[in-house]
Amino acid sequence: MDQQDIIDGLKPVCLCRNVKKRVFLKHIAAGKRTLEELRAATSAGSGPCGGKRCTPKILALLDETGGK
Repeated sequence: MDQQDIIDGLKPVCLCRNVKKRVFLKHIAAGKRTLEELRAATSAGSGPCGGKRCTPKILALLDETGGK
């Protein structure tokens, strides 16, 4: 893991719940492969915006990592 990977992992995906990218990557590596599974595991999408900001980011992460 290089310095850029560390910096990217600290970036928030869900701003409302302050869930970082590394948390999503950890859950994806553990077998969570759908938006619903990741939301349940992280509480992303349950903040004031209702997932409007983080849902596209989560879906992009799933696409990048081979999830659904």
